[in-house]
Amino acid sequence: MAQTVGRLLLVDDEPQLIRVLVPALSAAGFVVETAATAATALSMLAADGYDALLLDLGLPDMDGKEIIAKLREWSDIAIVVLSARDHEDEKVAALDIGADDFVNKPFSIGELLARLRASLRGRELRFASQHDFRAGDLRVNFASRRVFVMGEEIHLTPHEFNLVRCLARNSGAVATHKQLMLAVWGPDANADAQFVRVLVSQVRQKIEEDPSAPRVILTELGVGYRLVSDDAVEVSAPTTG
Repeated sequence: MAQTVGRLLLVDDEPQLIRVLVPALSAAGFVVETAATAATALSMLAADGYDALLLDLGLPDMDGKEIIAKLREWSDIAIVVLSARDHEDEKVAALDIGADDFVNKPFSIGELLARLRASLRGRELRFASQHDFRAGDLRVNFASRRVFVMGEEIHLTPHEFNLVRCLARNSGAVATHKQLMLAVWGPDANADAQFVRVLVSQVRQKIEEDPSAPRVILTELGVGYRLVSDDAVEVSAPTTG
């Protein structure tokens, strides 16, 4: 029997998908409950404690983004969006209002589980007093603002460190251009996505073994960037930009 990972609420109105996902998630150690509407989901989330939420955006009674916005007023639950919507602006909007990650339908169970684990770990990192982050050869010490690759200290500028810190605190999940701009330059700065792309390029030159084929900081085209965590599945994605 798999060790219990946490309690998970699956919100989707596709019975066929639910029949596939519930046994797979249960086998992976999640205690799974389901809801087919936003109203039911919000009632369940308010009444009981869950560690993670798998959420379809296209629900019959409410757009999934509204659920995310409502939840983020009072909950830090890990939220992974399941979506058949390919439009980048939908993904960006969901992430900007508080989703931890998104998985496009159709998807593999292995990818979904990896994204869930990464989101749960990122949630723990964000809300716990953890001062040190490790993934592969990369180590980031938040308190001292020092970064090491294969044990060797890498000098980063303040802006470069702020970028790496934001990516590390969201390890395995997507950090959007907007989230990175806020983390690096603050809410009042006159920055745009091109600033982020240039800064990512600079950081890759310092921490990637081959900056032209990055394996640590991956690009989510049109959305943002993902720092790969130790147990994350590397999904094929464009790496330029």
